[in-house]
Amino acid sequence: MLRQSRMPSPLGEMLLRAENDALTGAYFVGQRHYPDDIPGDIDNAVTDDTLLNEARAQLDAYFAGRLERFSLPLAPSGSDFQQRVWQALAAIPYGERVTYGELADRLGLAPGAARAVGTAVGRNPLTIVVPCHRVVGSKGALTGYAGGLERKRILLDLEAEQRVQGSVVQA
Repeated sequence: MLRQSRMPSPLGEMLLRAENDALTGAYFVGQRHYPDDIPGDIDNAVTDDTLLNEARAQLDAYFAGRLERFSLPLAPSGSDFQQRVWQALAAIPYGERVTYGELADRLGLAPGAARAVGTAVGRNPLTIVVPCHRVVGSKGALTGYAGGLERKRILLDLEAEQRVQGSVVQA
């Protein structure tokens, strides 16, 4: 059964989705590739869903600079290729950046596959939780974030600042 709830964040309202025992979506409301089957009356204060409550708590801790790795059961829906890319995203350490080309190389893909990787990265339904914001263009350029480049910059800056301070913990 699909369950969903909205939550406030420092970067705008987010939508969380879960099915069965796994988180299937974490989106900034209105971002690119936002689900089109969202009812207008989603309860903002769901309190009886353990998984959605834990996702909220972990996202709050991330935004507060107290969490670097999420420990939630995840079940994003996508093609086999997208799943491979999303698994590679999850392996990018907190505070680090890789280019689309480097990510393609890590996946053992042919040179020139960076564009296909970028398309899969952009379809990541678990923004922040699966850290697609850590992927940058060649030479470090901020490109291609479904939540908007300003949010991407803020997320990268948050992680860089916390790494310098050494105050981040794992869940």
